[in-house]
This record gives sequence, C-alpha cells and structure tokens, in this order.
Amino acid sequence: MANIWARKSTDELAKEAAEADTGGEVRPLKRSLSALNLVALGIGGIIGAGIFILTGHAAAANAGPAVTLSFLLGAVACAFAGLCYAEMSSTVPISGSAYTYAYATLGELVAWIIGWDLILEYAVGAGTVAIGWSAYVVSFARDFGLIIPAQFASAPLSYDADLHTWSSTGAILNVPAVVVIVATTWLLVIGIRESARFNNVIVAVKLAVILLFIGLAAPHFSTANWVTPENPDGLLIPPNAGTGIYGWSGVVRGAAVVFFAYIGFDAVSATAQEANQPGRDLPIGILGSLVICTTLYVAVGFVLTGIVPFDRLSVPDPIAVGIDAAGIGWLAPLIKLGIVLGLTSVILVSLLGQPRIFRAMAHDGLLPPAAAKIHPRFQTPYVSTIGSGAAVAVLAGLLPIGLVGELVSIGTLFAFAVVSVGTLVLRFTDPALKRPFRAPAIWIVAPAGAVTSIFLMFGLPIDTWLRLAVWLVIGLAIYFAYGAKHSRIARAE
Repeated sequence: MANIWARKSTDELAKEAAEADTGGEVRPLKRSLSALNLVALGIGGIIGAGIFILTGHAAAANAGPAVTLSFLLGAVACAFAGLCYAEMSSTVPISGSAYTYAYATLGELVAWIIGWDLILEYAVGAGTVAIGWSAYVVSFARDFGLIIPAQFASAPLSYDADLHTWSSTGAILNVPAVVVIVATTWLLVIGIRESARFNNVIVAVKLAVILLFIGLAAPHFSTANWVTPENPDGLLIPPNAGTGIYGWSGVVRGAAVVFFAYIGFDAVSATAQEANQPGRDLPIGILGSLVICTTLYVAVGFVLTGIVPFDRLSVPDPIAVGIDAAGIGWLAPLIKLGIVLGLTSVILVSLLGQPRIFRAMAHDGLLPPAAAKIHPRFQTPYVSTIGSGAAVAVLAGLLPIGLVGELVSIGTLFAFAVVSVGTLVLRFTDPALKRPFRAPAIWIVAPAGAVTSIFLMFGLPIDTWLRLAVWLVIGLAIYFAYGAKHSRIARAE
C-alpha cells in the first residue's frame, strides 16, 4: 500500500503536462478551448441555479430581502478561492481541478477525499439545476396551452428537514429533468468543441434574458414588498426567527445555500487539458466569469425581492413569479425560454466537469482504468460521461430541489477550502515553481479563502453535514479497498 500522504512531485506534474501537450498519452483529450470559450463556460456554469432557482429559496427560507447580502458574502469567499484556483490552474495545467491540486500539495489521501467530494458536487449540482429546468419547462409549456401532468414533472420523494422524515408526493418521475440530463450527456460524448459552441450560443441568450428582466422589472421595485408577516417593519434583514432563518444567521445560511451558484468557475479548471493555452487562458476564464456573474447575481436578487414579497418566492421558478408580479407577463414566454436555455448550459458545465475528475483519478490508479477511457473518434471520456449522466438522471428524477441544493453547496465550499490551503502549501514546498499567474497577497488571500469557505459551511444545517460525512465514509472505504493498492504511487513503490 502506498504512503497515503505522498504528494506528486513537480517532475511528475511536469511530465503529465508534457504528455497532455505532446499527445504522449494513448488517447489525449483534444485542445480546442480558447480564453473566450472558458469565460463562456464559466458564465454558463455560474449563472443559472443561483439566479433562476435558489435566489427565491434562500430569500424565503433564510435571508429575506437580504439575499443580496448573501450573494455578496458568497462572492467574497469566491474571490479569495477564485484567485487560488487561478494560480493553481496556471501552475498545474492538468485536468482534475481541485483533486489534482490537492494531490500536488496535500498528498494522496486528501486528494482522494477532495476528488470524491467533487464527484458529489458536480453530480448533485447538475441534478439540482435539472430539477429547476423541469419547473421552467412546465411553466413555459403552460404558456402555450400544453399541460404536463404534475406526476410526470415533479419529484416522487419529499424530505422534511425539521422532522427528518421522507415521504411520497404521489408523483411518478420528474421526466423533463431526466430527459435534459440524457440529452446533455449525449452532447458531451459527441465532443468538447461542439459542447463549447452550443454553450456559447445559449450563454449569449441567457445574458440577454437577465439584462432584459432587470431593465423591465426594476421600475416596479418597491420596499413595500419587503413587508410580510415575518418582517412587519419592512427591514432589509428581517428579525431573527431561529438559527439560519432571517437575521444575520439567515444571511450566512443563505450565502451557504446560494454559494452553489458559484460552482461554475471551478468547473473551468477541470478542462485544463482541453484549453489551448492553459497557463494564460484558465485564469482569464475563472476570474473573468466570476466578476461578470457576481454583478448580475446581486442585481437580480435585489430587484426580485423588491417586486415580490420574499415569502412567496419558495418556488422552483421564482423569476417566473417575478415576471407576473411586475406586470410584464407578455414577456414571460421569451424570458422562460431564455431561462430554460440558460439552465441547460449550467447542466452542461457540471456534467462536463465530473467525468474529467473521474478520468484524472483513474489515470492515477485510484479508480478502475475504464473510467479513463477516451473515445477513439470523439476524444472525450465517454465511459465516465455516460456513467455520470445515468447517476445524475436518477437523482434529478427522484429528489426535491431543496435537499440537493444544500448538499452541493457544502461540497463546493469544502473544495474551495482545500484549494486555498493547497495554494499556500505549494508556495512553501516549491517556491521556485513557474507560476504564470500568481495570486496577490497570498498570505492573506489563501487563509481568507479557507476561513470564509469553512465559515459558510457552518451556516448549513447539521443534516447536510451528516450526508456529506456518510458520502466521505463510503469514499474512504473505496479508497482503502481499491485506490490505495492500485495507485500509481503504490505501483511505483
């Protein structure tokens, strides 16, 4: 069995990067992504669930009108983590995202833990957005007189967080959610270039829709909509009604919930071996998409809670509710179509990232070799892409959105904390390593990225922590039963 704390050396990382550049691998991934493609992938992954789905959930259940502060708090944590991701992605331009960075800085065991966590993050992330996508498709179809029966467009299972109990909703399967996962999986198997082109188009539509909503709904903004039975004085931060419900604790929990919305930029780093110039393009893709999206998040959250009382926003399609409240129902079909397309790009980016984590782990021997197989024609990791898609389709078809949204937030925050720590560690262990992009004030940025991420993790319910713990225990069992014995380090020893 290998030393579980063994790290990949600088020479090993350089060799892997060279293999990716020269085609030294049996079947390398195809390099076809420009900096613009990566910014679009980042926007495609970031803007979606946070605006179109979880804004309403976080406002109604946690922060009230202060959901904008939740977005800002999440953005601060993201800014620190994003700088660390940008440095690591330019320094270690190998697909695998936080998993690869952890292997280079904190050792094999930590790398496995973070890789296993990323598998959960991307899978549940795609499932969450697919559930919201389904709700908007149903609403869009209704505008044209096409009624999709609820039993075929909602989750058959419901979870009561207060009573810790599961129950049946009477539905059979969320069919639209399953269909969009299957279709996106097929597109990703076909090729990365085709996927990126499709993403570019729908990102342009998505940005146009968001700006249109802000411009037309803003004139209807009124702080009178902040007045609800829970907030009789119409305060920006409603009175505390319990831990994580309104007050500052609600703002923090709301930030932890909507933090899921920022998952897209770390998915960009998973495409390192498909970027034309990873040392330059990855930092641009990560930081550029983060700045653009944070600005739009804050604007939409502020406008939405000013046109609809926040206690009416705990629905899968809060933007649709806002459109009706603003009296611009005539625009609803166009807005909803744009949202459906926009959510599709989020699903695409999430399902793009997960197979590449599988491939990196299999390449290192921690998972069976089949997970690293590249299609001879399409040059995509087709086995792990199809396997991931099948698992996510099951999640999206059966589970409610609130449950999976919180679970992916804690996974994202955990990954951000590890990357922040790893970036600082690598500055100590290999200060002379070439870094095309260097995070400024690393002694402040890296600790702040780790601390803020952990702080937001503690804003999530205990149930979410327990589910993460169960997932990690399963992962550790697999690691010690297979990965630790078959890893490249173990074979070398």
